[in-house]
Amino acid sequence: MTRHRRSEETVRRLLDTALEVHPGDFTLRAVTTRSGVSMGSLYHHFGSLEGLAAALYSRCMDDLLDTLIAAVEQSASARDGVRQAVLAYLGFSAGHPDKARFIHAAPYAIDLGPHAERIAAGKAARLNRLVAWIRPHMDAGTVASLPMAQVEMLLIGPVAEVTRRWLAGAPEIDLAESARLLPDRIWASLRAGSDTSRR
Repeated sequence: MTRHRRSEETVRRLLDTALEVHPGDFTLRAVTTRSGVSMGSLYHHFGSLEGLAAALYSRCMDDLLDTLIAAVEQSASARDGVRQAVLAYLGFSAGHPDKARFIHAAPYAIDLGPHAERIAAGKAARLNRLVAWIRPHMDAGTVASLPMAQVEMLLIGPVAEVTRRWLAGAPEIDLAESARLLPDRIWASLRAGSDTSRR
């Protein structure tokens, strides 16, 4: 195995292990002990526990965004795309609760601030693909012409909050029921001519 391949394998092992130990014992000692990777190697690749957390957050977020991109880019219409995005987010959360939990918990539990620019840069290309999907629907008058930040809040905000409460164990939250109820309601807030678009 080449030095580059060994380095890639070490990074993968550290990230996989960090996800396994989170949130119960997310410490340098826990990660190195369980992974069998030395503390020096962890510092070499990530610089700190926060650096490791930032890399893991980016990896989990990339997986989520790739799931959403695949869903919307295969959709037949704006309405179908919104529906598929909602179902994809909830499906990702149900299928990968460890990744969803890290996405929702890490920014509040770990200081990712010093790595914010790198995280944002890593997300940019994927977010641009989502914008590239929805922009033509805005131009065609199917989706309300809103700032992208508001589109994100209306499309992702509700499913993110449902996921957060489900991960916290809220007894009133059921992902299957949410998948049945949310798509049409979220579409109603985004379609052109909705009350939201006239505000």
